[in-house]
Amino acid sequence: MAEAGYELVPSAEKADVYILNTCTVTHIADRKSRHLLRQARRQNPDARLVAIGCYAERSPQELAQIDGVDLVIGNEQKPHLLRRLQESEYLGSPLSTRMSHHYNGCRTRAFIKVQDGCHNFCSYCIVPLVRRREESTPVDKIVAEVRQRVADGGKEVVLTGTEIGSYGGEGVNLKGLLERILAETDITRLRLSSLQPQEISPELINLWQDSRLCPHFHLSLQSGSDTVLGRMKRRYTIADYERAVALIRGAVPEAAITTDIIAGFPGET
Repeated sequence: MAEAGYELVPSAEKADVYILNTCTVTHIADRKSRHLLRQARRQNPDARLVAIGCYAERSPQELAQIDGVDLVIGNEQKPHLLRRLQESEYLGSPLSTRMSHHYNGCRTRAFIKVQDGCHNFCSYCIVPLVRRREESTPVDKIVAEVRQRVADGGKEVVLTGTEIGSYGGEGVNLKGLLERILAETDITRLRLSSLQPQEISPELINLWQDSRLCPHFHLSLQSGSDTVLGRMKRRYTIADYERAVALIRGAVPEAAITTDIIAGFPGET
């Protein structure tokens, strides 16, 4: 939208259009999305209000019933957001003729989404149903974005995605993506958001010989029981997790390892 002439402003400022990228991973996320939509309406009653994202994909009618919501767009239609806005006559012309390709708010850390979607279908997760197919951002585009962040004064880039371990842009896997970024940019620090145990390999971990890669690994566990992991339909065992931790500790002794654990999963005692 910036390339079309629209200006991105901080959420605390009054805007002509509010676009909320909703989450629906839990009922709490649903509630927060509804709260933020109503908050935006109170902040500027005359603004156009657009709900996009996973909640919009799962329950469009539910969001459309919220007072003041003008347009609801699911994940499949996200790339056509600008056209949908204009076709709906919610916007007659760009909000500003000033270009604003990169808004960083003077932050030194930037988050770059390199992948979206998941096909793991864990039994407790709704994401595959609302994100549909997996998509990876082309490598050249990611490298260009990292360079721009550096030019904007950024010191750290965090690569994010629904399942970044399955990155496969143009036939390049996650290891290849990291190699390209490290070789072709001057980023001071590069961090990964989250990985699964089966995605940890000696070849990947060896990249951490480059000190620019942050020695932090968020390694999903969810449960310490193979039986529960099976009911969760996770694709690894406790032995796989221990192997991944051993690989990390062997190559990066100073690494910090964090995790997620679901407590009280149905069937646990």
